[in-house]
Amino acid sequence: MKIANRMENLSPSVTMAITALARELKAQGKDILSFSAGEPDFDTPEIIKQAAIKAINDGQTKYTAVEGIIATKQAIINKLKKDHNLDYKLDNILISNGAKHSLFNLFQVLVEEGDEVIIPAPYWVTYPEQVKFSDGVPVFIDTDDSTEFKITPEQLKAVITPKTKVLLLNTPSNPTGSVYTKEELTALGKVLEGTDIIVLSDEMYEKIIYDGKKFTAAAEVSEDMFKRTVTINGLSKAVAMTGWRFGYLASPDVKLVKALTKLQGQVTSNINTMTQYAAIPALEGDADADIEMMRAAFEERKNIVVKSFNEIKGLSTIDPDGAFYAFVNIKDVTNDSMKFCADLLEQKGVALVPGLAFGTEGYVRFSFATDLATIQEGIKRIKEFVENK
Repeated sequence: MKIANRMENLSPSVTMAITALARELKAQGKDILSFSAGEPDFDTPEIIKQAAIKAINDGQTKYTAVEGIIATKQAIINKLKKDHNLDYKLDNILISNGAKHSLFNLFQVLVEEGDEVIIPAPYWVTYPEQVKFSDGVPVFIDTDDSTEFKITPEQLKAVITPKTKVLLLNTPSNPTGSVYTKEELTALGKVLEGTDIIVLSDEMYEKIIYDGKKFTAAAEVSEDMFKRTVTINGLSKAVAMTGWRFGYLASPDVKLVKALTKLQGQVTSNINTMTQYAAIPALEGDADADIEMMRAAFEERKNIVVKSFNEIKGLSTIDPDGAFYAFVNIKDVTNDSMKFCADLLEQKGVALVPGLAFGTEGYVRFSFATDLATIQEGIKRIKEFVENK
């Protein structure tokens, strides 16, 4: 059977592949500690589970409108108003099967052959793959520790061409945990003024913020940014709902949302009906105490992880402002992150994700979405591995 040529350009997800390999080795009885997964280790809050059970018992098990039920869309609108003072109407919202689905819809609807999409590196592994699958051209802006992995207005200005269609931002970032400040977003927005460039802002980790920092949504920094920004978000990370598959996007451009809904209507239709009902209490703040409990636990782990890695000779990491990853600099040990991770898994049974997967060599991603005892044992093994190199 011949597979379509378009699949030739699509690479498998490295993060998912490593996570699957770690699971497989563990199932074989090997002592494996995996820090590769991008999902919270906490259970979904009880209030959310009960809302789903109630929906089932109430017979809410049928198809819904493609774009989602009104109550859930209204809860999204209320959340965006409360958190960021952004004003949307029902026809500005589309609910999808996670941020990945929202992004796929957007690239398919917005990007034509040869259109350029600016992606700061390091980036989430899915971004360039979806752009290429949509016949677009990823244009990368390289960053490093010196700017906390954030692009500057000068860097952005330098890569804009007549073919630039989209700027993709991810704040807080996977894999670095970097968070753009209001001032930084405003400065980037100034560069875009007078252009037709669309900003896609992936804000999935917005509730996981540390050290009393304030999260600013890209769309809230100016009227110009509001008009050009599509906000992408969901509940997977903040409320430990990864398997529920709930994401959404918000755009003031009704025509764009209608086009996205038309595409989704021919692919998945609505997302899981019970998930939509379960999302309402999470969006309305009824699970805020659970969110804070998880955030505080991540912050405690983060502080230990950062201190521990910075005490290992040859390794270093910035102190992330958000998400639950440390992006560890291994350049004083090796610049080959693939070999580093392969040898570490083989010799010490520790699974990390190589920086190369995120477009930035000389780093590895360490997820601290697991318990402290496992984290400390994992870092102990990494220290032994590095010291023996």
